[in-house]
Amino acid sequence: MNHNKSYRKLGRRPAQRKAMMKSMTISLIQNERIETTVTRAKELRKFAEKMITLGKKGSIHNRRTAFAFLRHEETVAKIFKELAPKYAERNGGYTRIIKTDVRRGDSSEMAIIELV
Repeated sequence: MNHNKSYRKLGRRPAQRKAMMKSMTISLIQNERIETTVTRAKELRKFAEKMITLGKKGSIHNRRTAFAFLRHEETVAKIFKELAPKYAERNGGYTRIIKTDVRRGDSSEMAIIELV
């Protein structure tokens, strides 16, 4: 059973998993749409929505918190200048996951995750 498990391990060690989530979050925010597996998309949703919520609050502390996780100045600037005003009236639910087909190589379910 999966009781009291708050995240997916994704077959990675903790440092690799964190690095993958960082890079996927940066890619999602810059491109506003990426294609990945369903499991990774569901896990990525947590990180992306947290970054946008930090952008909506807009303080210096939140900017530094976002930068401490992402370590990418252009992405942090986009969150605070473009995405935060766009989602100012929205209370969460900034991402959408659309299931597509299966990958030919290993038959894993693919999905598109995009910003609403």
